[in-house]
Amino acid sequence: MRQENSAFISFGKANSGLIFDDSENQVYPIRYYNVINGSGVTLNPENSYYGFVYNGNVTINRKWLSSLELNQDMYFSLSGEFTFSTNSLGSCILIEVLDKAYYKESNFKAYATFGGPIESKGRLKYIDGCTDSLLISPVKKGQPCLNHLHFPDNINQTQHTHPTHRIGIVASGYGECITPFGNLPLSPEMIFVIKAWNGIYFDKGLDGEMYAIGQHAFQTFGEPMNVIAFHPDSDFGPEDEFHPMINRTIVGGISANKLKDIMTK
Repeated sequence: MRQENSAFISFGKANSGLIFDDSENQVYPIRYYNVINGSGVTLNPENSYYGFVYNGNVTINRKWLSSLELNQDMYFSLSGEFTFSTNSLGSCILIEVLDKAYYKESNFKAYATFGGPIESKGRLKYIDGCTDSLLISPVKKGQPCLNHLHFPDNINQTQHTHPTHRIGIVASGYGECITPFGNLPLSPEMIFVIKAWNGIYFDKGLDGEMYAIGQHAFQTFGEPMNVIAFHPDSDFGPEDEFHPMINRTIVGGISANKLKDIMTK
């Protein structure tokens, strides 16, 4: 069952297919699907895809390569031609990154990446005692990424917003999304979208005051919670003139990232 307020949308998992369509976004066009037993999406080889298996097993078929079975709590990114096997019994969330707007301008294509299962907690420090792991890094700075957030028990997160949508699922545990517009429960396999705040729009909270669209915090109680979150953009990642290969190539004692005349044009 879908629930929504001015910060947060949660979706039921019973039906396969398109659950959130932001394909007309002028900068970061995406679509969000629930894929059950291999059904629920028509794949386009021009686009890129990020996924997380939240129940059972999902099998991916790629031309000229062996089929790959992903178990619960595993994740992936792909571009080009592939299909989901309809013989596997399992479910995954799938984010489709459309080949237009910023993604086309930046020549974005997702790497073929497979990983997991996710770990019990994140590798990086976040806020308010939470941790996170960057499961799939941006191919280049500014491009999408996939993250795992770990919330220990009894966390009361600071209210905050995000500049772009956060698209994800509760991988395990229970909690609550606390917003000025009303609270919504968080439970395993709950698919969700946290709305972006563009710095302009506000809405009236339950107390009659005005709050930023998308303002929220996650709260846990007697058990930890793990969440998968897709970001359609990033402010982090390698750049053509700043990445490990070029930074650590030394010519006459100088990093090649400072030698414009020998950089690949």
